[in-house]
Amino acid sequence: MHRLSWIGAGVLAGVLAVATLTGGPVPAYADDLQEARQLVDKARLTVESFVADPDMDAFRRLIKEAKGVYIAPQVLRGAFIIGVSGGSGVLLARDEKTSQWSGPAFYTIGAASLGLQAGGDASEVILLVMSERGIAALQASSVKLGADVGIAVGPVGAGASASTANLSADIIAYTRAKGLYAGISLDGAVVATRGALNKAYYGKDVTPMDILIRGAVTNPQSAELIQAIAKVAARQ
Repeated sequence: MHRLSWIGAGVLAGVLAVATLTGGPVPAYADDLQEARQLVDKARLTVESFVADPDMDAFRRLIKEAKGVYIAPQVLRGAFIIGVSGGSGVLLARDEKTSQWSGPAFYTIGAASLGLQAGGDASEVILLVMSERGIAALQASSVKLGADVGIAVGPVGAGASASTANLSADIIAYTRAKGLYAGISLDGAVVATRGALNKAYYGKDVTPMDILIRGAVTNPQSAELIQAIAKVAARQ
């Protein structure tokens, strides 16, 4: 009897170990949900930080015309010989009829660049999606910036607002490192959906179109982020 109990306990321990190593559905779901919630909170702080930056007058002007906004609170960059950058973020889209903002949908952004880079840094990234083409491209599972959609680096500083009239890219990129404008080129970066985070945040399998275009799902925890975007992007 004791031997059978020992065997049963051993089997149970083995099952639990396998579940832990393989990332069983419950722990993985909980981790994804926590990460999604943290991304939404950090995205709001990033938006507020950009808006408060006195050099971001052109950003504040351009966002009023944006059809979508992608916010990545932390994109890591840097390695030795081969530089790799990557991070996660959220995308919100504006309904052209109601001017209401939907989302967020979860994505990754990443790129690799060759060159002598030692150490690393972390940047905040905001992509302003200025065209219907840009919004449509981001409905795909992945999109390469500069190839599938046009991208330009957003102007900053005094007099930058005057130059926004000449910008015709699908996406305009703003990046900051340590609170200062970085002007990092994202040409060639790949933006890809994070289905696991979308599922965890909304409680079921959903596509970016379900979230951004159809408005089929919502999560009240994103209210503060949506309000932050809506406030600065209000058209006047």
